[in-house]
Amino acid sequence: MNIETKYHGQIEIKEEDIWNFHHGIPGFADEKQFTLLAFPDNEAFFVLQSVNTRELGFISANPFAFFPDYDIQLDEATVEMLELQKPEDAAVYVILTIREPFNETTANLQAPVVINTSNQKAKQAILNDSRYHTRHLIMPAGAAKE
Repeated sequence: MNIETKYHGQIEIKEEDIWNFHHGIPGFADEKQFTLLAFPDNEAFFVLQSVNTRELGFISANPFAFFPDYDIQLDEATVEMLELQKPEDAAVYVILTIREPFNETTANLQAPVVINTSNQKAKQAILNDSRYHTRHLIMPAGAAKE
């Protein structure tokens, strides 16, 4: 299947690379199908790209690359909705807000995107954990000076 994307132009994706968000993503309830696209020569950042809307692509990252102690606890309703049987079936990404300068870029740790890799069901979960907020700096303070 060919799709138009925000950052990669027209590309071909496979059905098994489409994630299904039953309720959409908050703020985009009608957008139910996304795919994850890597940037060339970059293993840290991805685009969570709408399959249907070219302009809708969120820069995302694996949170554990920046926050090794990130510890999410999904509520039972999310586990059931995703039909998660075992923890290793869950892939977790966070949506970034890219800022200039780049060292001010933040990650939304309060609302990770969770995907069941065994059935392609996905959800942006909202965590009820006071440790996490919508804007965590991904680079340590002073990193831009190094």
